[in-house]
Amino acid sequence: MTRLNENETPSIEAGQRPDDRPRPPLFKRPRAVTVLLVLAIGAAVAALVFWLYARQYESTDDAFIEGHVIAVSPKVSAIVQRVYIDDNSRVKKGDLLVELDARDYAAALAQAQGNEASAQGKLREAQAQVSISHAEIDQAQAGLQVAQANAQNAQSDLDRFLSLDAQARSKQQLDNATAAQRSTAAQVEDAKAKIAAAQAQLVDAQMAVLTAEGNLQAAQAALQQARNNFGYCKIYAESDGVIARKDVEPGAYVQVDQPMFSIVQYDVWVVANFKETQLADIVPGQPADISVDAYPGRHITGKVQSIQNGTGSRFTLLPPENATGNYVKIIQRVPVKIQLDANQNDDPDHLLSPGMSVEPSVKVR
Repeated sequence: MTRLNENETPSIEAGQRPDDRPRPPLFKRPRAVTVLLVLAIGAAVAALVFWLYARQYESTDDAFIEGHVIAVSPKVSAIVQRVYIDDNSRVKKGDLLVELDARDYAAALAQAQGNEASAQGKLREAQAQVSISHAEIDQAQAGLQVAQANAQNAQSDLDRFLSLDAQARSKQQLDNATAAQRSTAAQVEDAKAKIAAAQAQLVDAQMAVLTAEGNLQAAQAALQQARNNFGYCKIYAESDGVIARKDVEPGAYVQVDQPMFSIVQYDVWVVANFKETQLADIVPGQPADISVDAYPGRHITGKVQSIQNGTGSRFTLLPPENATGNYVKIIQRVPVKIQLDANQNDDPDHLLSPGMSVEPSVKVR
């Protein structure tokens, strides 16, 4: 085999194609080395940029939409007359949702109104008796004054007759004066007794007023309860929302506290269960970008509102007892509440519902 000099070009033997010549190693091809070097630098720069970007965020896929779900139950037992809603119906605050048969409660209301009117009449009667007792006391006191004046005159007459010489007065006159004095003294005592009796009647009348006032208050309370029960036969929406888990039909008999349906309010938030190792830089007020699994490509925004003071496992029905048996350290998760920004749940065709899975990313730097 002939060795070529550096300035010589290898010759092509007969029948050999130019492409069949041996290719030099990769590191001896400047163009390839340049391409690989550019790719390596680009990958390093991309990795650095991604790292610088990713270190600004803490994210988790253990997160869900939460919201207020109002369970609606009747406050009275009755037969369902009309139902104005259906599953997934949208309702507004004040809308009539269900109407119960109110005939029994209407009768109870009428009876309570009659009892309240009767109690008011008895109270007025007792108050009138108090006025009568006051008048009787005044009359008895006036009679006492008259009796005392008569008694004083009779005593004066008796004293005058007693002061006369025995020969200057007759026995009959003395007897008459003595009888008059005793009679008027008895009248004074009788007037005093009448005053005492009138005062006792006044006390009884006042006690009757107190009793009548208590009966009236009880009747008014019963009347208010009857009105409430009658009003409970119409069930209205307490807030805007969407009907869920409807379980009521016309003709059914419903009882107190029996669940009929739920109202899911539009006001929702995110509960994100971050690992405890991610919490060092998360504080309330930090912005969050949230992707929703149910609506690919849709992003909503919010802010960290609060961090639960305790891990999720600590508040389970049966918290782990780490002091017994073999212990294996497991990274715990802590719920973080993210409040959504305004108007994030206004799209009626893509409502955010409690239980939906989301992936929040909290900007920590």
